[in-house]
Amino acid sequence: MMLGINIFVWNYQPSQSSGFLNVSFLDVGQGDSIFIEAPNGKQLLIDGGRNGSVVSELASQMSFQDRQIDVVLATHPDSDHIGGLPEVFSRFDILNFVDTGTKGETNTYRTLMDLVLSENSNYVKAKRGLVIVLDKKNGVYFQVLAPDENITFKDINDTSIVGRLVFGESSFLLTGDASKAVENILVYSDGEILDSDILKSGHHGSKTSSSLLFLEEVSPDVSIISAGYNNSYGHPHINVLENIKAVDSEILETSKDGTITFQSDGVKIWRK
Repeated sequence: MMLGINIFVWNYQPSQSSGFLNVSFLDVGQGDSIFIEAPNGKQLLIDGGRNGSVVSELASQMSFQDRQIDVVLATHPDSDHIGGLPEVFSRFDILNFVDTGTKGETNTYRTLMDLVLSENSNYVKAKRGLVIVLDKKNGVYFQVLAPDENITFKDINDTSIVGRLVFGESSFLLTGDASKAVENILVYSDGEILDSDILKSGHHGSKTSSSLLFLEEVSPDVSIISAGYNNSYGHPHINVLENIKAVDSEILETSKDGTITFQSDGVKIWRK
């Protein structure tokens, strides 16, 4: 059960409206980046891959005149998740920046945080219970399930923001690099709330994530693996693929399929 929920609502500003929720898992190689646009036009970018290639991908998702992103969220400070965000800040006005407050030790992390300050982006520290409302009228929100500030992990991957994007009857579970340890906590603390149509598989399909117990609870129709083609890590791991198949979930991979985009009207989800 989620307790003590904070509501983070954007003030209304005129923007183009499609009437649909668009969720794109961007092809950024060995990394993560997810671009979300609500029916009212509000945008949320989760992670930015390893380098500036995310900007090219965003160009295919946004109109040329659009130079603003409402929210940028960094799940955790690993380079394959934040490496492209400094370039995003240099190209767009970022109104809000969200992370967990976990400090990285790289120059990329320090550059990113300097840009957050210099851009005067509104900074929000994410923790379990935060809800980012993208479209109040249509009921589109991103609910943070992890990290729980009462639980400490040594592995920086386990500090990842895990969240569930909801629009009506449609839902997407986005897991960063969270491991099986976090998955187990979520299963026992959240149970059926994890059930989602689309799952972004944890840690690029690494064997450290995607336990069968977790997948059975999520029961996704489609599982997305965001990884680089022929990467040196061996992602996705064969055990992960077998677990996903065991729950009858379709597997899509950015390394094979490129950028993967879904649309939803709040009832149905389809691939665009």
